[in-house]
Amino acid sequence: MVLIMSAQPHRPQQHERFSPEKFQSALEQYIKQEVQLTSQDASKFFSVYKEMHQKQRPLFDRQKSLAKAKPQDEEGCRKAIEERDAIDLELKRIQQNYHKRFLELLPASKVYDILKAEQRFYRHAMKNWGQQRGKHGQSARK
Repeated sequence: MVLIMSAQPHRPQQHERFSPEKFQSALEQYIKQEVQLTSQDASKFFSVYKEMHQKQRPLFDRQKSLAKAKPQDEEGCRKAIEERDAIDLELKRIQQNYHKRFLELLPASKVYDILKAEQRFYRHAMKNWGQQRGKHGQSARK
């Protein structure tokens, strides 16, 4: 047994790769606990919540691709700015429509608490992510 273990190359501990599924599960668990959603409320709410995120995902992906490379000329920059603005507006429209749907499923006070809990979760996740990057000598991009 010792020979087998010593024969394997030593690898520094690697960090777990980001898992969207684990992140989503942690977010849902956090919201359930913070807002004290019943199983029935959580079931109703999270099916619609996931639907909202599925509609938003392509827009977030497009924003990400726009941010990767600066256009080479003034016209390209203008078009990129206009497209980013249009994406922001579409994201807000989607959010507004789904907030209305949430209000049909749950009392406004619970929806309000859910939105606040979601905000806290994302803020905490970003803070932790920033600390993780800092521990590994990576600096934030400008």
